[in-house]
Amino acid sequence: MSLKRIFSNPLTSAGVVIVGILALVAVFAPWLSPYDPQQINLRTIMAAPSTTHILGTDPLGRDLLSRMIWGARISLSVGFVAVGISTTVGILLGALSGYYGGWIDRIIMRFVDMMYCFPTLFLILAVIALLEPSIWNIMAIIGLTSWMGVSRLVRAEFLSLREREFVLVTRAQGASDIRIILRHMIPNALAPVFVAATLGVAGAILTESALSFLGIGVQPPTPSWGNILTAGKDNLEVAWWLSIFPGLAILITVLGYNLLGEGLRDILDPRLRGATSSNTK
Repeated sequence: MSLKRIFSNPLTSAGVVIVGILALVAVFAPWLSPYDPQQINLRTIMAAPSTTHILGTDPLGRDLLSRMIWGARISLSVGFVAVGISTTVGILLGALSGYYGGWIDRIIMRFVDMMYCFPTLFLILAVIALLEPSIWNIMAIIGLTSWMGVSRLVRAEFLSLREREFVLVTRAQGASDIRIILRHMIPNALAPVFVAATLGVAGAILTESALSFLGIGVQPPTPSWGNILTAGKDNLEVAWWLSIFPGLAILITVLGYNLLGEGLRDILDPRLRGATSSNTK
């Protein structure tokens, strides 16, 4: 996968640029933030956007730009950790299901079907009600309730790969199942996983924002785009900037990851590449 192929698609290029800028903002948040995101200033309560506070302030006088910059770090951290958990679980269960088949496949796939039967958001709400709503619990819960799609993708790839000649030859040479799975099959099944993981980051950020908006996600005073929106909801008529700017941040972030995911899908899927090239001819 070359950079030329990535940047040949304008939409994919836009996704790369958006994701890259967000990553830089999250990494360099301590240097980009003009104020302490938790510093309360009663003299500037809900001040409108100005040269002093570019995006205005919140009901406690805290600088909105600073809180959004630090909120980017929180939201992206939740997205990446949650997707890391879901991808790991999905690859593990999908690999076992696709490689062994039989009763192992039936048990795992029925468990996947059972997980799909529960509305994800309500399942997350039920689990959080029993646990403390900390950022680490949020990451773990989102990750452990969003692995089903990855498991099905990996299972489908393994069902195809296990009958390929290189797998049959490796098995005939006496290689163990673990070696075959880890060394030969998983690396050849990762293309759709990369796409699903990229799209999953956007979904995890949306879920975290929704939970924080409801007051059971990332807890104040830690800034996240979702709990900033909560303050905006309560003061929409007098402080429009509290809703517009974090809402745009969530929109642009999700759009960027979706564009990147769609671009990666077109690049990594040879069937789509062939269809695209035939259409251009």
